[in-house]
Amino acid sequence: MALVDALGNLFNLVLLPGQAHDLKGVAPLIEDVAFDALLADKAFDADWLLAELDVRGASAVIPPKANRKIKRNYDRHAYKWRHLVENFFAKIKEFRAIATRYEKTACSYTANWHLVATILAAK
Repeated sequence: MALVDALGNLFNLVLLPGQAHDLKGVAPLIEDVAFDALLADKAFDADWLLAELDVRGASAVIPPKANRKIKRNYDRHAYKWRHLVENFFAKIKEFRAIATRYEKTACSYTANWHLVATILAAK
């Protein structure tokens, strides 16, 4: 799970087990982080997350899931900027060690993510 800033640079990273749903990594990812809006895809449309964002005063730019009984409105124009997250992952996967996960430990793998993110931000 990665949190990127408005320019598409890595802000925070949380590694999850392969079988875990991405929603489990949101709480530690946004803990103690101040932001005005959270842009995420439909997988992050959860009541607890929407309530948390409401308490923080941040807007949720998350499209509602298809199975929601009451569809929420979201800012479709702002949602178009979510491509910055996808662009970040595309750039990071250009580095072979990240894409194929050569590192044996989570600590080494996380360190490589931060190293590559620093290289990309410096370009």
